[in-house]
Amino acid sequence: MRKNLGANPYVYPQPVLIVATYGEDGTPDAMNVAYGGIVNSNRIQINIGARHKTSDNIKAKQAFTVGIADEKNLEAADYVGIVSGHDEPDKIRKSGFHLIKSEFVDAPVIEDLPICLECRVEEINQYNATLRIVAEIVNVSADESILDGNGNINPARLKAISYDPANKTYLKVGGKAGNAFSDGNRLK
Repeated sequence: MRKNLGANPYVYPQPVLIVATYGEDGTPDAMNVAYGGIVNSNRIQINIGARHKTSDNIKAKQAFTVGIADEKNLEAADYVGIVSGHDEPDKIRKSGFHLIKSEFVDAPVIEDLPICLECRVEEINQYNATLRIVAEIVNVSADESILDGNGNINPARLKAISYDPANKTYLKVGGKAGNAFSDGNRLK
């Protein structure tokens, strides 16, 4: 038997995305973005409130980076989601994140997060108080500690976290469940 839960954002697992930007004056900012994901092979979409400092920065610079939050950086990832860059100019220092400038876009890379997507804005649409931003992924960098012997991302080493919107918690992403584009062949 199923129970209706209404119109809610219950997609699991939901990645914890840390969007980093520079302001017009070069000041770095980052925020935890709950709603976003891959649109196609080289595009990402994020949805954020129009009133955020990050929104202002994305409009000004037309670029941002997306770090994938992990267990090790859970507190800092949560902090940048609950503190506004409009209210706390020293937000990045207080988070403990270490930043370097992207080689590909005018935005910072958070060195502490093991994966970073470097993005160039293609489209910004505003719906009421929310911005829907679509961007081209121009580069992905990964810390070598999460790569396997073939240079591929090893999810067990990544230790990404997921946001649980129903219970307002962060979850650990589990291990391998099967083989994509393969296991379904058994049903042919």
